[in-house]
Amino acid sequence: MEINTSPRSVWTNPIHFLAFGFGSGTLPKAPGTWGTVIGVVFYLAMQWLSLPAYLLTLAVLIIVGIWLCHVTARDLGVHDHPGIVWDEIVGYLVTMIAVPSSWFWIVVGFILFRVFDIWKPFPIRLIDKKVKGGLGIVVDDLLAGVYALIALHVLGYLIVVV
Repeated sequence: MEINTSPRSVWTNPIHFLAFGFGSGTLPKAPGTWGTVIGVVFYLAMQWLSLPAYLLTLAVLIIVGIWLCHVTARDLGVHDHPGIVWDEIVGYLVTMIAVPSSWFWIVVGFILFRVFDIWKPFPIRLIDKKVKGGLGIVVDDLLAGVYALIALHVLGYLIVVV
């Protein structure tokens, strides 16, 4: 779906502002990539948390994000406006669960997440088409994050073992 216009409400409604990744989703080219950049910023702030604290924080961000995305999509009258990028933020954070803290892993995680988010391998594409509302907006990115997480951990294993 190509929607090149960003609603003015992004700058006046705090819920829309958050759903649009602090405004990053208003950028005219590749809003999902810019939303993932915001995910990197979140990761940089969260990387020092213990694993349980990271997972709890992530769970809160996912639950809040489902609500943010639902309300924003409803208000805009567009199921998954490309500017809604909170889902990319939390999807990237899923990718980075228990990953070593270094720029190498941050960049590789970024690339893998974007590949799986754009490619949408089975069952992500099917779920993306069938599930509606805030959950539908977020769940496909969470699954892309899981695929990228698995790939990242396999790569880490191969680097250590080989």
